[in-house]
Amino acid sequence: MFRLTLVTCFLFVAWTAAVNVNWYKNIIVYQIYPRSFKDSNGDGIGDLKGITSKLEHVADIGAKALWLSPIYTSPQVDFGYDIANFTDVDPSYGTLADFDQLVAKARKLKLKVILDFVPNHSSHEHPWFKKSIQRIKPYDQYYVWRDAKIVNGKRQPPNNWLSNFGGSAWEWNDVRKQYYLHQFAAGQPDLNYRSVALDQEMKNVFTFWMNRGVNGFRIDAINFMFEDAKFRDEPDSNRTDVPKDDYDSLDHIYTVDQNETYDVVRSWRKLMDEHSNRTKSDPRLILTEAYTNHDNTIKYYNAGSNVPFNFMFINKLSNESTAEDFKELIEKWVKSVPKGSVPNWVVGNHDNHRVGSRFGVQRAQQITQLSMVLPGVSVVYNGDEIGMVDRNFTYAETVDPAGCNAGPTRYFLKSRDPERTPYQWNNSTSAGFSTNSKTWLPVHPNYKTLNLEDEKKVYYSPYWQFKTAASVKRQPVIARGSLKVNVYDQKLLTITRTLGNDVVVSLFNFADEPVTVDAEALPLLSNMVVHTVTGDSESRRGILVSTDSLTIPKSSGVMFTTPNLLWSMDEEDV
Repeated sequence: MFRLTLVTCFLFVAWTAAVNVNWYKNIIVYQIYPRSFKDSNGDGIGDLKGITSKLEHVADIGAKALWLSPIYTSPQVDFGYDIANFTDVDPSYGTLADFDQLVAKARKLKLKVILDFVPNHSSHEHPWFKKSIQRIKPYDQYYVWRDAKIVNGKRQPPNNWLSNFGGSAWEWNDVRKQYYLHQFAAGQPDLNYRSVALDQEMKNVFTFWMNRGVNGFRIDAINFMFEDAKFRDEPDSNRTDVPKDDYDSLDHIYTVDQNETYDVVRSWRKLMDEHSNRTKSDPRLILTEAYTNHDNTIKYYNAGSNVPFNFMFINKLSNESTAEDFKELIEKWVKSVPKGSVPNWVVGNHDNHRVGSRFGVQRAQQITQLSMVLPGVSVVYNGDEIGMVDRNFTYAETVDPAGCNAGPTRYFLKSRDPERTPYQWNNSTSAGFSTNSKTWLPVHPNYKTLNLEDEKKVYYSPYWQFKTAASVKRQPVIARGSLKVNVYDQKLLTITRTLGNDVVVSLFNFADEPVTVDAEALPLLSNMVVHTVTGDSESRRGILVSTDSLTIPKSSGVMFTTPNLLWSMDEEDV
């Protein structure tokens, strides 16, 4: 186990501001994919100094926390999710000193820093794994090892478990003479949380980064941490549309969603709360990623997760969904959240097609605005705020292991490269992401017309629509107001938030035709003003609502507020 050492003294000094236990309950979390955000040294790869140079943008759009995808030492088999040292920075991204500078600047901008934490596996290059191969204690138990199954004199994997990236989840090691489990790439051996020593090692990792000023952790693939102790075969999913070695060909009842996971999260919550109490600092945020069913997701709240990711905008709703579909799922989620906790709404991330590609450019703006007017935490992916979309890739261009392993006929079904292209800052070389014309992934060719610099010059651009919606997000009426979700004429989703005399009404037309609203059907709209517009609506910010009727164009949305909210201050400034 590594020995914790003191870093610079300022990292341990309690902040002078009073502790705010509710700091996260109504914020925008902005995910940064470091490799694609900003390159500071011209090598074509984004880095920490590049991120630090652009933190003003994160603050400018109204985010209060930034979540960094993995920055740890890694051979980059899975671009940072294969970690060879959990307590250092990969040289391609910079140094620990660079990270400290990022945290210091973020603090000046009143931004919280959240790190991606990858508990399920390490890299096969990690010293722990190398010692485990040699059966050196206690590392011999740090990973999941099993003897081979001998069938007709031939060595076979212990069971039929499959990797997320295709093929067997077991890899033979000729030194240890056993198979090790890897639920992702072969270079990502699964860690064994039934080892007390390993469990403590990972807690030490949390403490290391909290001591450096980290305000929270997004826990990657949390529901993969435990497997069935009996190592039973998983049943066939009976899908005829996927190959037999495809992950989706099995029903994963033994390799995900095991109950022991919740116990580990509770222990992490206790660790982080004790650290916050000891340092008299704001509570650390836990965000958990689990692509699982609704009930399993909600259980993470009670285990100590503040933000068990709600992926309804990603895997439940689409550009074919109706207003009633949205209403049903929104109400289900809000009603399920335990008392004292808050909902969350994930707009996009690095593992799924961009919101602009999933819903179409106009409807994507609706989804972003919807996440702002609903109660709780809004999670957005870098580029969402300017309307970035997927770039099409050939198989030859593909670098994501999930896509590469799927082969030339199926790569596009699995690859995550399309949503990971470099951020489009301006229309210069490589979209202003790098001075190098060759970047780790190609820049989307639309950067000449779709980029932050140009959008700042056009008031009704996605950038400005995002900013104006975010300004409402920070108001008490959104943080603490009542919520009503209704459907008008089977086509229009209406979200109404009320707190005292403050009212916000958002209308979202999910139909492919305009919808005209009789003002008498929505009496709250009288004496209200247009605040934010998405799509092709001719309404303009600051205009009073018509007293007779109004028309919402297809795939568009309009947010109305009481006049006092049009230019009001942030909640924290009131």
